[in-house]
Amino acid sequence: MSDSKDILFQSYDIGSLTLPNRVLMSPLTRSRASQPGDVPNDMNARYYAQRAGAGLIISEATQVSPQGKGYAFTPGIHSSDQIQGWRKVTDAVHKAGGRIHLQLWHVGRISHPDLQPDGAQPVAPSAIKPEGAKTFVSAESGMVEIPQPRALRTEEIQDIVDQFRKGAQNAKEAGFDGVEVHGANGYLLDQFLKSGSNKRTDEFGGSLENRLRLPLMVVQAVVDVWGKDKVGIRVSPTGSFNDMYDENPLETFGEFAKQLNDMGIAYIEVVEDSFQGNHADGRPEEVIDAIKAGFKGTYIANGDYSADEARKRISAGRCDLVTFGRLYISNPDLAERFRQNAPLNDWDGDTFYGGDERGYTDYPALEEAEATS
Repeated sequence: MSDSKDILFQSYDIGSLTLPNRVLMSPLTRSRASQPGDVPNDMNARYYAQRAGAGLIISEATQVSPQGKGYAFTPGIHSSDQIQGWRKVTDAVHKAGGRIHLQLWHVGRISHPDLQPDGAQPVAPSAIKPEGAKTFVSAESGMVEIPQPRALRTEEIQDIVDQFRKGAQNAKEAGFDGVEVHGANGYLLDQFLKSGSNKRTDEFGGSLENRLRLPLMVVQAVVDVWGKDKVGIRVSPTGSFNDMYDENPLETFGEFAKQLNDMGIAYIEVVEDSFQGNHADGRPEEVIDAIKAGFKGTYIANGDYSADEARKRISAGRCDLVTFGRLYISNPDLAERFRQNAPLNDWDGDTFYGGDERGYTDYPALEEAEATS
């Protein structure tokens, strides 16, 4: 199949960026920031530069504040050292011909006092413990249970918006091409969106309009920094990871999509069927339809798809672009492998989180594999 006929390798304009292909790298937590300070490092720069052949790299989730941290060794974008560390990454990716967005992240209740400033309780829309959710606070701790969070006070909400705004400003200083707001996977903005985790009685909870309020305020703050054509958002409308549930995801995310469309942001990335659990059995496609009906910008699908499945979904108009996660962990040149229909490296799940170069920068590219075969 020639590139001209292979839809995965047709260029695509997303905002002001022209992507050379539609094989995007999903945001992937790898927990390898330097300590102390959660600072991106030279090893991280090598890892991302190796994957610069992606149409667009969306960085690992990056905490917008010390309060936003939920896992050990994850990077931040709230200190000068972190900004300089990320600058190494963006310079390396750009030198290799790539494009990269930063994913802005506040974990909300998915944290632990040992990870919080002064041992504080993690914050959430409501004081509801995420049953079964765990995190790790050190290399020695292993996975530990997450305690009950405290509900944010109404007067604290603006500070959350300001944390995202500052993170967006810092991402610009660090040389990124744009940003993605993390509104998925049971973290803070998802907690506000979904009825199962948001039981507030003020203007940020209860009705759908109220549950959408904080996420929309955050997106607007980020747009104010970057311009709408350089901002996207990730959502997981039916994901149950981190004890999440929404009573009516069609209504919630259909309306959210309409409001995001009115704001004119560049894209929405949808976790269509989470490998970590899905609560809308048999209904994800209906939710996709509701989002697509409301949002007319670029629709990015994330769904553990193969290359052929991605081609079929793009050709059928189900999405415009596809993000790939674990396949990009083990195949730094994934797009080129798809282009050549070449064999794929297997991933090692034991090295996903934390550690050194092993299982991180040592997966072979095609020419390396051929040289040693």
